[in-house]
Amino acid sequence: MAEMNFGGVVETVVTSKEFSLDKAREVLKDETIAVLGYGIQGPGQACNLRDNGFNVIVGQREGKTYDKAIADGWVPGKTLFSLEEAAERGTIVCMLLSDAGQISVWPQIKKYLTKGKALYYSHGFAINWSERTGVVPPDDIDVIMVAPKGSGTSLRTMFCEGRGLNCSYAVYQDATGRAEERTLAFGIGIGAGYLFKTTFEREATSDLTGERGSLMGAIEGLLEAQYQVLREHGHSPSEAFNETVEELTQSLGPLFGAKGMDWMYANCSTTAQRGALDWAPRFRDAIKPVMEWLYLSVKSGNEAQISIDSNSKPDYREKLNEELRQMRESEMWQAGATVRKLRPENN
Repeated sequence: MAEMNFGGVVETVVTSKEFSLDKAREVLKDETIAVLGYGIQGPGQACNLRDNGFNVIVGQREGKTYDKAIADGWVPGKTLFSLEEAAERGTIVCMLLSDAGQISVWPQIKKYLTKGKALYYSHGFAINWSERTGVVPPDDIDVIMVAPKGSGTSLRTMFCEGRGLNCSYAVYQDATGRAEERTLAFGIGIGAGYLFKTTFEREATSDLTGERGSLMGAIEGLLEAQYQVLREHGHSPSEAFNETVEELTQSLGPLFGAKGMDWMYANCSTTAQRGALDWAPRFRDAIKPVMEWLYLSVKSGNEAQISIDSNSKPDYREKLNEELRQMRESEMWQAGATVRKLRPENN
């Protein structure tokens, strides 16, 4: 493990230099890793582990996602099974179904979690809010987590490019005395860029806050607000979209992603610098109370309950698709579709 300075705060991180891939293979050499669910995180983690030489099987119900698993090289009866059979065969059982899916299958899966196995998560939701989800693991198994800080698609893409996606890790329950080394080996196995320690509670709380905040909800709200103001003051859809979204994602985002916000500022005009420095504190002060409200709603379990209640309804998928359709067909994102077609790489 290595100590790193994060803005004046020293944290312990783990990389493949401290915990090599060979060591990870040695730690997990007698394990059968059963990845349950082949939707968002499942494909990336399962394929990365397989490519890195680990013994992996997949559990998935038959249907469209099952067919995707077959297309990715998983073989029915050999490396592809039902959820129940994969859980029975696995020594590390990976709950990579949706949060709602994990809740619904828990009664069927729990009986296969026999002494000495490990129950693995990539999100602390089900365990942290167990009084709401009903997911209470047996006392004689390890309960561990590696949470990639990005989508399963990004995890796989970056792995194939020879890069790693940063991940947090946590041990909720150590019944075997090997829980932490199992966890670190798993993180190295899926191709983590670096691993930083957390808890199930902190991961679940920060994750839900981030998704509702700067990663998805807040950024969409901010983009909509600016786009609407520009349009209401007579700017064209093309101009409003370019000044709101296109320049952010195609020009500025890569700059501050590569070297930080200060570096991005330094590579913009002096007019842009002055305006950004003046207005950033105003936005921060306006938004911070909303972020605090959001955090407390997550911390209390209110957001988890909203998600559980919504996702358990029989018409959930239809309503979700309708909400996504409305976003897709909004003027801003219709303008975006046209702008993307006009990018040089598409002509």
